[in-house]
Amino acid sequence: MENPGGVPDVFDPRVYADGPPHEAFRALRDRHPVAWQEEYEVLGWPAGSGFWAVTRHADVVRVLKDSRDYSSCLGATQIRDPDPADLPFIRRMMLNQDPPEHGRLRRLVSRAFTPGRIGRFAGTARERARELLEAAVDAGPEADLVRAVTDDYALLNLTDLLGVPAGDRGLLLTWTERVIAYQDPDEPPVLDARGRPVNPRSPAMLADMFAYARELAAYKRRNPADDVMTALATSELRPAELEMFFFLLTVAGNDTVRSAAPGGLLALAEHPDERRRLWDGTAAVDRAVEELLRWHPPVLSFRRTAARDTVLAGRPLAAGDKVVVFHASANHDERVFTDPHRLDLDRIPNPHVSFGEGPHVCLGAHFARLQLRVLYEEARHTLPDLELVAPPRRLVSNFINGVTSLPVRLR
Repeated sequence: MENPGGVPDVFDPRVYADGPPHEAFRALRDRHPVAWQEEYEVLGWPAGSGFWAVTRHADVVRVLKDSRDYSSCLGATQIRDPDPADLPFIRRMMLNQDPPEHGRLRRLVSRAFTPGRIGRFAGTARERARELLEAAVDAGPEADLVRAVTDDYALLNLTDLLGVPAGDRGLLLTWTERVIAYQDPDEPPVLDARGRPVNPRSPAMLADMFAYARELAAYKRRNPADDVMTALATSELRPAELEMFFFLLTVAGNDTVRSAAPGGLLALAEHPDERRRLWDGTAAVDRAVEELLRWHPPVLSFRRTAARDTVLAGRPLAAGDKVVVFHASANHDERVFTDPHRLDLDRIPNPHVSFGEGPHVCLGAHFARLQLRVLYEEARHTLPDLELVAPPRRLVSNFINGVTSLPVRLR
């Protein structure tokens, strides 16, 4: 599809069912680096005001680093505008704040993500990866690696870090899918009294998650442990801030690895020569993690709002305009990456933006990298080979680069 003037359409969530639209992104980078996108009604969601799509690496980095001109707070960080009545509620989340408020919350929460606390989970993550992979091989010769390995791997690692009781872990998966998969036709939408879909980030849709967060925080105050929820529950966070952090960690913390892990395994299945180099130790795992993140960023896009009239890549923007950066496009920008459509596990330098840039760079990036490194190390010891037996199924979303099914033959 195209917008007026022959500008490729990168808004439609259905476009991403076949993977990031790299041909459209390249056309935008080459001819329309800051391009107007119509925001029409699609999949039952109402039309919006439209937005500027930012696709070149340098411009994406500029927008993400410049919180004075490009605000996370004014309209929040999703492409679609929230209900105006919900905006004050949504702005409680660190993701939807600008400095200095954002910095205060980030400093408080970063104390919970100490290197020592995260490092202590390395052994648990390795044992879990090995068990899940071995079980998939034993049940073979074919397996869906999403169902058999990566979904559980991401969820159980996160709940261990947070300190969520084992019996409650399914709740986190339910809440994550509700928020992340709301554009996917396979996920039936929640409708209001007038038959319109309800924003999954609205107060009504998050009430049960927030009630659980309050109960868990109270339990951690009575029974402290070496986990993130204990650290947050005993910090200076206000109750409403703690609830929002639980939401952010539950959804973003789970789905970052839940999307990146199968995306990385898919890339290795599709590139057997590079996979063999990783399997035999020719390619270093740490560099491979970065290249697989570049190739398959867990997040496709993030929105900002122009805080004042400005100019980006020669394009005048008006205060209040929506400005959306596309990570998958920036990661394949020929101006920055040599031969960007070639998977190169030795690629260096590799300045991908898969975890963002600037003040909102992913708080859990270190934890995510640790999990991915451990998973790939165990996969090369456990999986003799990877061969796709059917096309993967991808999430229908213009936000999360999800893989919902990865059927492989484990030869």
